[in-house]
Amino acid sequence: MVGVGELQRDVRRRLAEAGVETAALDARLIVQHALRLSHEALIADPDRQVDPVGRDAIEASIVRRLEHEPVSRIIGEREFFGRSFIVTPDVLDPRPDTETLIEQVIDIARLEPRTTGRLRIADIGTGSGAIIVTLLAELDEASGVAVDISAAALEVARLNAASLGVEERLEFVQSSWLAGLTGRCDVSVSNPPSVETRPIETLPPEVARFDPILALDGGADGLTAYRHIVPQAFDCLEPGGYLCLETGSGQANMVLELI
Repeated sequence: MVGVGELQRDVRRRLAEAGVETAALDARLIVQHALRLSHEALIADPDRQVDPVGRDAIEASIVRRLEHEPVSRIIGEREFFGRSFIVTPDVLDPRPDTETLIEQVIDIARLEPRTTGRLRIADIGTGSGAIIVTLLAELDEASGVAVDISAAALEVARLNAASLGVEERLEFVQSSWLAGLTGRCDVSVSNPPSVETRPIETLPPEVARFDPILALDGGADGLTAYRHIVPQAFDCLEPGGYLCLETGSGQANMVLELI
């Protein structure tokens, strides 16, 4: 048998030789997941012996990673804003860029303190629930609505909400954009599909092959979702409310024109 530390180094080497930019991180996550070890246990006992069953599990994950499957898909979870979220083939893999959207809404909540009632936030196209669940975890006095057309995505969001202890403050609505929302919100937030249909196949394989097309395809010019969201959001917002949108590269001015 071989020690876990040596095995991790070998995984890192193989991934690096294949051109994986995050080889060290990916190797650690793969080994931790396959062997059911914490990061602390991995560091504390690098000589821990790995049996053939463990080595086979690691090898299977390496093969998947070399086929461009993201590690988050392999291990079934993604860290986002310091918390772990379940991800499945039914939802977009949360990206670090989206954390800036979280920071913006937190700033709004601090600038607009509530004197009565809870701040109500609608997450349009919630997917894994990473945005709204994080916001409710960060804002103790807020409540939320997770909206998605996909029942499977809403189930993932529900699991994440329960895991992070915010389910009681979160409503789940299966709807096309905000058509099924009742009542008004103080903030509407969304990271909608924004990729032009034609270039999707040219995206990195980790995205094009493993993220759901429903969460990527923004139509011919990438703006289809925004054309639905903008008028519906203004109808659903309280007077003086906020609409916070993530946009694709080069789209910000065009979305502002829509608004």
